[in-house]
Amino acid sequence: MKKELLSPVGNVESLYSAIFNGCDAVYLSGKKFGARAYAENFTELQLVEAIKFCHLYGVKIYVTINTIIYQSEMTECIEYIRFLHQNNVDAIILQDLGLIKKVRETFPNLEIHASTQMHTHNLEQLKLYEKMGIKRAVLARELSLKEINSFKTNVELEIFIHGALCISYSGECLFSSLLFDRSGNCGRCAGVCRLPFSLFEENKRIETSGKYLLSPKELCTVSEFTKIMQSNVSSLKIEGRMKSASYVGYVTRVYRSLIDQYQQKNAIRLKEEEIKNLKVLYNRGFTTGHLFQATDSDFMNITSPNHQGIPLGKVVSVDKNKIKIQLSEDLHQEDGIRFLKSDKGMIVNYLYNEKGLLIKKAHKNEMVQIDNKIGLKEKDTVVKTIDFSLQEHLKKLPNRYVKINCTAILKIGQKFSLTFSDGEFTVQGYGSICEQAKKVAVRKEILTEKITALKNTPFEVENINITIDLNAFIAMSEVKNLRRTLINELIDKRKNRIPHKFVEQKVSIPKEKKREEINQKIALHALVYNEEQLKTCLELNLDSIIVSNFYLYQKYKKRGNLFLRLERVKNNFPPLKKENLVIEETGSLYKYHNTNTIVTDYPFHVVNQESVRFLNKMNVERITLSIENKLEDIRSLVSDFENTRKLEVYLYGRPEVMIMKYCPLHMLVNKNSVCSVCQNNKQYYLQDRNQKRYPIVSNSKENHLTHILYHQPINRLQEIAEYHKMGINHFRLEFFSETPNEIKSIISKIKECKI
Repeated sequence: MKKELLSPVGNVESLYSAIFNGCDAVYLSGKKFGARAYAENFTELQLVEAIKFCHLYGVKIYVTINTIIYQSEMTECIEYIRFLHQNNVDAIILQDLGLIKKVRETFPNLEIHASTQMHTHNLEQLKLYEKMGIKRAVLARELSLKEINSFKTNVELEIFIHGALCISYSGECLFSSLLFDRSGNCGRCAGVCRLPFSLFEENKRIETSGKYLLSPKELCTVSEFTKIMQSNVSSLKIEGRMKSASYVGYVTRVYRSLIDQYQQKNAIRLKEEEIKNLKVLYNRGFTTGHLFQATDSDFMNITSPNHQGIPLGKVVSVDKNKIKIQLSEDLHQEDGIRFLKSDKGMIVNYLYNEKGLLIKKAHKNEMVQIDNKIGLKEKDTVVKTIDFSLQEHLKKLPNRYVKINCTAILKIGQKFSLTFSDGEFTVQGYGSICEQAKKVAVRKEILTEKITALKNTPFEVENINITIDLNAFIAMSEVKNLRRTLINELIDKRKNRIPHKFVEQKVSIPKEKKREEINQKIALHALVYNEEQLKTCLELNLDSIIVSNFYLYQKYKKRGNLFLRLERVKNNFPPLKKENLVIEETGSLYKYHNTNTIVTDYPFHVVNQESVRFLNKMNVERITLSIENKLEDIRSLVSDFENTRKLEVYLYGRPEVMIMKYCPLHMLVNKNSVCSVCQNNKQYYLQDRNQKRYPIVSNSKENHLTHILYHQPINRLQEIAEYHKMGINHFRLEFFSETPNEIKSIISKIKECKI
């Protein structure tokens, strides 16, 4: 299977760097609706030019709209997608279920890719995507290559092969949103995982070797790349829309080389210098990731969330004016360096040899001096974080040519004929009638030279076929003019290539029944973590109770309206029929929606009417809205909308802010091959810089996943009357550590609210 190399592009400079270093496709974003809102990104005019430029060089272009789309944004978003489709984008990358539904109905010919934000990790999800008309899925980074190879599907599979990693399953992180009001699902992630945390067992702090307990290394798969080339994956994706053009270009170049080596020789070899360059461009330490089942210690770098660079040397002496360094690596003027112990960095503007003379470059094993402009006070270890000469070298982009074939016919008495073809487009033109040469006939070598003189064009002639009479003549100026005209025509055809015919269908929105203005009784639904809480909720006669423990579900389901909450990461799908299920991912939705009573939970990120309509068609009994909805967002969603009777609002509880395959308790507390810490009935916490404590809940059942809960309960009890006025009657409560008396108090407060 031919592999596509997909490069990240955050601005125009990175676009050129990716293309000329050999990518097959790029992904980028406009100024809105992209999961990298803080990248420079592209204006609409720049997007049009980018699409044309990519197509000129045979590169596909995918535009990310991989955020949740609020009801108030839907019309603008569809207009934006119409603009992209009309301007020949190859595909769009989407996260929002409602938007996917709307795009598929409105633009049936437009190619859709499911973003990694859709948390795709099982075959049932891929079955659903195929029915939804999704062409490709960007898989969760937590999947192993072995798991990926087991997927038998018509949906194209895309994986990340290099770059930054999220510690949480993508699309499942609410940490930044709840803590800083910067939603990762809206492209504004604040990078909470790169902040310092302490680990606590009950009230006892556990000493750890580092304080960045949620910070993973950078993904780098060059050492295992042969296995990737042998996999069933279609597209190989580099992360880095926030990175420099130099980074994008060089990483693209390295993986282009690996792909070409494998395709030509079925073998791969990487030079030591290339690994060093990858490290100095950016790394937090490299890992092969979950793709190759890295252990937690191989996956994490808890000592630093910053760029590690490469070892440069040791400080042998320091005073207020100069720092003396024994080098273990070459050092150039204008290189960037950092001192590890002090975590201070600087650019080496002036470099001196041991005698104090200014130099431009020093070699490995030499002693050098630099100005102490950062106030370093003690000996330290030094790393190189910027290689100035490498950066300058990477600014000079390599050439990239489109191979074309040429046919020329020069026969006396006939018009001169010239044809160029790139395999997809063919252009042909005619000159004047060829005459008998009066003095010097046209030689085949000269004609070939003039036709193939394509300097300053994207083309290179691969094959040329010339038919020429012995004494034929035509002016070379005419040949050059015809060549120039045809090449411009071919450029125009390639730039305006149409990957998918623009088709737009008018979608008739089903007429909603007029909502009855009846103050229906509110319904309370509670998730509980233990049997004591369950008994309390049964005693209070709540409308439904949700448990994650299958044993508790089986034991009590006949005594009340019980629901079983399935895992958010689901790999096994036992046959379930006529059960009450709360589901958190789309695979379970597809598998169980026809044979069970289904409630979709808040990880479905429902923020618009189209998502509600989609889930309604999937026979969902109750739809829990996204926790990220503000009051006004919900008011916009339910405006003139009859389906409010199915909606549920998260009213109280500690939501899960992260779900991770990495287990900090296993790595930092137990440290044995088999982890039993999560079964010792002790409560563990992560504590941030502001002494906020986030409970750690480890799941030792199906996947041994780690869940991080918010540091305090969300409390929207005072808003219940507003929601009820909107026509919403279902409300979710989640009890984590609440005692029976606390639960009774919360329910009592709800009953006291004026509704």
